[in-house]
Amino acid sequence: MTLSSASKSASRTVAADLQAALKARTARLAVVGMGYVGLPMAIEFARAGFPVVGIDVDPDRCEALAQGRSYIADVSDEDLQAALATGRFQTSADTGALAEADAILICVPTPLRKSKDPDLSYVLNAGEAVARHLKRGQLIVLESTTYPGTTEEVLLPMLEAKGLCVGKDFFLAFSPERVDPGNPQFGVQNITKLVGGVTPACTALAVDLYRQFIEKVIPVSNTRVAEAAKLLENTFRSVNIALVNEMALVCRHLGVDVWEVIDAAATKPFGFMPHYPGPGIGGHCIPLDPHYLSWKARLSGYEPRLIGLASEINGGMPHHVADLITQGLNDQSKCVRGSRILLLGVAYKPNVGDVRESPALEILRLLDGMGARLSYCDPYVPTLATESLLLNSLPLTPELLRGSDCAVVVTHHRAFDYEMIVRESPLVVDTRNATRRFAHLGAVCFL
Repeated sequence: MTLSSASKSASRTVAADLQAALKARTARLAVVGMGYVGLPMAIEFARAGFPVVGIDVDPDRCEALAQGRSYIADVSDEDLQAALATGRFQTSADTGALAEADAILICVPTPLRKSKDPDLSYVLNAGEAVARHLKRGQLIVLESTTYPGTTEEVLLPMLEAKGLCVGKDFFLAFSPERVDPGNPQFGVQNITKLVGGVTPACTALAVDLYRQFIEKVIPVSNTRVAEAAKLLENTFRSVNIALVNEMALVCRHLGVDVWEVIDAAATKPFGFMPHYPGPGIGGHCIPLDPHYLSWKARLSGYEPRLIGLASEINGGMPHHVADLITQGLNDQSKCVRGSRILLLGVAYKPNVGDVRESPALEILRLLDGMGARLSYCDPYVPTLATESLLLNSLPLTPELLRGSDCAVVVTHHRAFDYEMIVRESPLVVDTRNATRRFAHLGAVCFL
C-alpha cells in the first residue's frame, strides 16, 4: 500500500468512525455560545440522546443553567431541568471541554461595528479556542450568521495551522441558524436546516449530525452558498419591509388606508406575499445581516444599492412615528415637550422580551430629545436602560392610560387589552394596526 493510499484509507476510517458515532448518538457534542441559538440547539441534542456540554464565557450564564434557570424564552426551566436530570447536558465556562468533543457547534454573536462593518471578534475567539483543542476526527460547524467566505477564509486557516487537513483529519461546515424566538409553530426540530461543507466529506458528516433529530436537512454545494442563503433570507425581509413601509408613507400622503390596501392586494392567489409596515425593524438579524452582505459585496467591487436604500427607509420609520405623535398632540392643542407619552411594548417583536435593535429605543431617544415625559409598559421587559433613560415597566391600567397624553402601540403583544387602551387613552398612535376593531371608541392615529 502506498503512502497516499494509506493516507486515504486512514481518512476514510476517521470519517467512518465519526459517522458511526453520530448515528449511534454516542458522539460527544460541544456547543459554544449559550444564547438564543446555542441553548435551544444544545437542549434538543441532549433530548435526542447525545452527551452535550454547553460552553459560554459568561460564568453567570453557566451557573444559571447548572441550577436549571433558563434566561431564554424558547427554553423553559422545565425543559432545561429535564435535560440536566438525564446527565446528558452540562455547562462550562472552560473552553478546555472542547478537547473532549467529537462535534463542535459555534453559535456566537456576529454584531456590527459602529461603522456598519462586521465584527467577527466572537467568531475569532471561538475559532481560536477550537483550534487550541483541535484533534483528529472532530467536526466543527459554524452557525453564526456571517458574510460569504467566513468559514473558509477565517476559520479554516486557524484550524489547518495546527497541521491537520480539512476533509481528512477534521471536518468543517457552515449551517445557518434559523431560530425565530417566540414562534410557537416553528422550533429547532421542524425548521429546515441548510448545510454546506468545505469538502463533500464535511457536508456529509454535518448532514448526518443534524439529521439525528431535525426533520429536514438540505445539503448545498459549499459553505459560501449556505452563508449567502442566510443573508438572502433576511435581506429579502428587509427589502420587502422597506417597500411596505414606503407604501405606508405614500398612502398617508394620498389619504389611503395602507392596511386595507395590503389586505386587498393579499387576495391575489399568486405573485404577492403580504408584508406589513411598522415603526422600524429590530432584532439581531434583519437590521444587521444585510450589512454583512453589502460589506462583502463592496470588497468584491460591487455596490448593492437596493440593500442600502432599504436600510435607510426602515431606519427612518421611528422618525415618522415621532412625527405622528407630534401631529396627534398638535390636533389636541398640545406639544410634545412636557407631554406624558406612554410606549406600549418596547421589545423588537411581539410576545418576547428581546429589545436588541428595537425601534422603540430610537423612538424613546427622539421623544426624550423633544422634552417628552416618557414611560412604557411591556410585560416581557421589566426594566429598560438607554444612554439617557432608566425606566421600569408600568402595569397597564385605566388610570395609567387616562394619565397619559398619548399612548403609542410600538409592539403588539397579545397580553395588551386593546379595547381598554383605546377607550381610556386621550390619544393612541398605533404603529401595528392592533386597535383597528376598537378605533370607534376613541382618538386613534394609524401608521
